Amino acid sequence: MVGAGHQSSFQLRAAVEQRDFEKVVAWNFHPEMLPKLAAVAEELGLPFESVTCEELCAQADVIITITSAFGSLIDKDWIKPGTHIACMGTDTKGKQEVDADILALATVFTDEIAQSITIGEAQHAVASGLIKESDITPIGDVINSTKPGRTSDEEITLFDGTGVGLQDLAVASVAAQLAEEKGLATYFKL
Repeated sequence: MVGAGHQSSFQLRAAVEQRDFEKVVAWNFHPEMLPKLAAVAEELGLPFESVTCEELCAQADVIITITSAFGSLIDKDWIKPGTHIACMGTDTKGKQEVDADILALATVFTDEIAQSITIGEAQHAVASGLIKESDITPIGDVINSTKPGRTSDEEITLFDGTGVGLQDLAVASVAAQLAEEKGLATYFKL
């Protein structure tokens, strides 16, 4: 985990729900925030270690970035073969969590290509000519089996999560329905 703010615990929980991990290694600009993330890891039954970004990359098979950085936090030379990077941090013009050269090495996936190249992690790689828009695969194509996901154990993959409003509304609708079914919904008059 690169980042230990409010969203990091949600990202960690989601990752652990999908895969088995041996431990959590983490780095944050403000190390005093790491104990909150360590508590989540402990709750999930995983050992936790605070490390440098370079050490994190040397150890991690999966790296989740969840920051509001405007400068690369991860160098391409730190990434080992087979690593998956999920860039989930705040998307806005100029944001950057990883070295743009990583996108040239990786197979890149995103939820929304237009957002990825304008406000997402891919904006710097595309602007500098390291990759083209056509080098980015919509994750929906992988889900629908029209394009492959990871094709080898050595392949570096990167997901540029930009956030799509329609997906957020669909999730909110399901959450509201579940709350109603469980008698947990609270109604407000406007």
